[in-house]
Amino acid sequence: INLISKFIKTSNQRELDRIGKIVKKINFMEDEIRNFKDSEFPQKTEEYKKQIRDGKRLDEILPEAFALVREASKRIRNERHYDVQLVGGIALHEGKIAEMRTGEGKTLTIVLAAYLNALYEKGVHIVTVNDYLARRDSQEMGEIYNFLGLTAGFINNDQNDIERKKNYDCDITYATNSELGFD
Repeated sequence: INLISKFIKTSNQRELDRIGKIVKKINFMEDEIRNFKDSEFPQKTEEYKKQIRDGKRLDEILPEAFALVREASKRIRNERHYDVQLVGGIALHEGKIAEMRTGEGKTLTIVLAAYLNALYEKGVHIVTVNDYLARRDSQEMGEIYNFLGLTAGFINNDQNDIERKKNYDCDITYATNSELGFD
């Protein structure tokens, strides 16, 4: 059996190999996107939205979009996504579970998938464990989203209906599961 297992990859290994190829594409685009002017980032977002409206699939623009987010994050927050975070972002975008330990960059990882899915222009909701994180992540990661031409908001239990509506109308909204459940 050991001899056979050496030649037959596990489904997890095949999946990691598949995602690894996407990460290589993202990394390949880094040099090109590094040369973009700041003003080109929101323009690219509008270009992606138009491509989606015209029928292009998110998976087709994922490598370039993730490379764009990575560069925006580096410029705005001085936080560059590591490859493992790119893998996590791809997994989240694909509706899979990405387990990450404390300090491995979950907050930064979610920006990748949130940005990409916000290009559908139907709103993205990110569920956090408490009001503090919803506010903090919305504001801190909102710097990246804003640079890219998107809006971010948060839902907290002390907001009135007008504030809640305004935040739900953002491209990306952070909230707790209990707040989303009540609304």
